[in-house]
Amino acid sequence: MTTPPVDVLVVGAGTTGLALALQAHDHGAHVRIVERRLDLFRPSRAMIMHPRTLELLRPLGVTDALLARGDTAAAVRLHVGSRVVPVGIERLDLPRTAFPHLLLIRQADVEAVLFEALAARGVTVERGAELVGIRPGKSHRAILRHNDHDEELEEVPYRYLAGCDGAASVVRDRIGAWHGGDYAEEVVLADLELSGTGTGAGTASADAQADDRSRAHATDRAAAPAPAGDLEPGVAHVVAGRRGLLFLFAIGERATWRMLATRAAGESRHPFGQPGPPVPRDQLQALVDDAGLPARITEVAWSAQVRLQYRLATHFRRGALFIAGDAAHVHSPAAGQGMNTGIQDALNLGWKLAFAAGADASGAAPRTELLASYERERRPADRRVLRVTHVIFWAEASLHPLAQLLRSVVVPLGAPLAPWLMRRRRLVAEGARLMSQFGLHYRGSRLSVEGVAAPGSRPGSVRRARVGSRLPDALVRCEDRRVRLHELIAKPGVHILLQKDAAVIDTGLLGPMTHVHRLSDRPGRGVAVIRPDGYVGFRAADVDQDQLGAWLRLVGLAP
Repeated sequence: MTTPPVDVLVVGAGTTGLALALQAHDHGAHVRIVERRLDLFRPSRAMIMHPRTLELLRPLGVTDALLARGDTAAAVRLHVGSRVVPVGIERLDLPRTAFPHLLLIRQADVEAVLFEALAARGVTVERGAELVGIRPGKSHRAILRHNDHDEELEEVPYRYLAGCDGAASVVRDRIGAWHGGDYAEEVVLADLELSGTGTGAGTASADAQADDRSRAHATDRAAAPAPAGDLEPGVAHVVAGRRGLLFLFAIGERATWRMLATRAAGESRHPFGQPGPPVPRDQLQALVDDAGLPARITEVAWSAQVRLQYRLATHFRRGALFIAGDAAHVHSPAAGQGMNTGIQDALNLGWKLAFAAGADASGAAPRTELLASYERERRPADRRVLRVTHVIFWAEASLHPLAQLLRSVVVPLGAPLAPWLMRRRRLVAEGARLMSQFGLHYRGSRLSVEGVAAPGSRPGSVRRARVGSRLPDALVRCEDRRVRLHELIAKPGVHILLQKDAAVIDTGLLGPMTHVHRLSDRPGRGVAVIRPDGYVGFRAADVDQDQLGAWLRLVGLAP
């Protein structure tokens, strides 16, 4: 069975695939998105969305729904030795952004918001549809098998195919190799009910007391009584102990608390990155006790062990095939980068595929540089994230004797400084900016073009908006109102910012995906063109129609 062609076929409906489909659709592409899983429930492994990711999603109209489902003012308790340091993630004080905070939100909620946004646009996630083959050639075709029609295969002609199908990606196998290694540590996930959260640690249930007796016979660790007192309810508790990392979030999906902990990897050979066998309750309690938290597990609604690896694909593209998110790179959960980098991959790629498909449909020459820019921009960025998370995870969770020494001796010795550091808001804000990738730039990209002034001209000036960099969210005046730049560009398409005295843009260069804004409080004759993902693509100190047209043709928006 052969069905009508699509511009972009997205394989995989996690956060990366959903974001890519939404970005491509909103920039004019005909999109299909397929997902082999039938089960809607998949336990969330990601819990944090960074400010920069929220900025990038804003033009797609989903940030209000994300903020409504998450928590921007979560209270965090950092347990350092015998000290408990309060951390308020709402007080990051990040300048010049509409989102000066982290967002504590479950991956499942992010998927739900993106799913609903696609549904509102008439794009349905096709569950139970598995990619089983790709036929190369001049006419690209994907072979799908549907669970409700096992004997019948569907051929889908496509212009571009985006593999967002995770670490075991079948699309990546057609593109390049998979380099990296395996961690000696694994993650334990569980949804729990706890006692000792506001009611006193001595109120443990009979089951918990039985667990205590069974643990008394354990030979692989020394017994250590939990500190007196209660585990404060409704907040996130973070412990970096000698044996590894432990988080307790009050945002479980099947119980009140979600646990995320690290430990030495077991013998299970289940697929990397996927929830594996359940973890016995006494082992979960042992992780809580080793962290020194005064709580007893009274109920385990769900648990799993997750094997970890760090890998990067050698290529992100081959011809009409692309990969993004976990299909292109996987790393530890350190610093909450996985979901965020995947979404940022998607929002970089989605508009490029849509514009290239539009140019293809019009009979224009293939947009080679536009399509090549995805790998050239995102692979170095993702490689840097992988390196950073590798170092952080080693410090947080490695069982190497040096890492254990740092966590068990050096960190507690520095604990008295923790409250002082938390009060240094500028220092904390800079750390958050680094983790959120505010400083990421694509200045070496061929889509980052600095205009050349005409000989003998006396051009105006364009400051701050450097090509290849994130557009600063400055306060400006446009059409007789004061507005932030990110609000001004918060709709799909390319945005042209003109200074007060800049020349009028030739209407022949403008189309439905090109928006012009004149900034009446910015003297000068300069122009800056902002890409759909919020980065400055073109800048010139004077409007030159030919140079501007050349950049728009480069991205498929001008004839």
